[in-house]
Amino acid sequence: MDLIESPSAMTSWARDQARAGKIIALVPTMGAFHEGHLCLMRHAAGLADRVVVSLFVNPLQFGPREDLARYPRNLPRDLELAAGAKVDLVFAPAVDAMYPQGSLTRVQVAELTDTLCGARRPGHFDGVTTVVAKLFNIVGPQVAVFGRKDLQQLAVIRRLTLDLNWAVEIIGHPIVREADGLAMSSRNIYLTPAGRCSALALHRVINFARQRAATGEADAAALTAEVRARLLMDPAVRVDYVSIVHQHRLVATPILTRDSVLALAVFIGTTRLIDNGLLLTEE
Repeated sequence: MDLIESPSAMTSWARDQARAGKIIALVPTMGAFHEGHLCLMRHAAGLADRVVVSLFVNPLQFGPREDLARYPRNLPRDLELAAGAKVDLVFAPAVDAMYPQGSLTRVQVAELTDTLCGARRPGHFDGVTTVVAKLFNIVGPQVAVFGRKDLQQLAVIRRLTLDLNWAVEIIGHPIVREADGLAMSSRNIYLTPAGRCSALALHRVINFARQRAATGEADAAALTAEVRARLLMDPAVRVDYVSIVHQHRLVATPILTRDSVLALAVFIGTTRLIDNGLLLTEE
């Protein structure tokens, strides 16, 4: 497995692969790999001839009071894990290589970024779409794999790719969970043992909502109220949002449809966690 840190060297490598007729799959990450990341990498290996994993803690998508400084970083460990997951190359640029002094351009997707995490984290998705646009230009993939845990991010990137006419197939990989149902996240490392127990409420309420939907509850407002009440039964859980939206358009679905997804964000202490689940359709 190769490691490249220079954007120009990355583009040169990718062009060599293209000339050789190889299909490139990109898995964008911020590092701190866990089994969820590795599942994306292994899935990508089945879709392309070459797998590139980008490893870049993108400062543009962090707010001023968020966890940029303490976000977990362990490059040697990440490289070892990626090598065991059929990755051909890790692209790990420095911040000043991705955003040279004087950079003025930002990429923005409107409307889809106005709700859910976009409403709570101003500027976050401008950072996401800007770095993804740069990665697509630098790496030139034909396929890109993202996790479905970041529901809004996936919808935004699909819109970005469509609107800018990139010939990149966007693959959404199912949420990867621990044995007890907790969605895998690099931020789970912040949780205390008690906090981790409280975090299991996310998966429990998704299952509860699915059961209610399966037995005939179709009113989204009634269901979100029930879900919120169940989350608040644990005093350690602070609800950021509970919403039922269309999985692609992210608009509210007052009456449940097959595209209705329960989207959740909560704080456990200072740790913000997100999760989601379709209500009437198998994942």
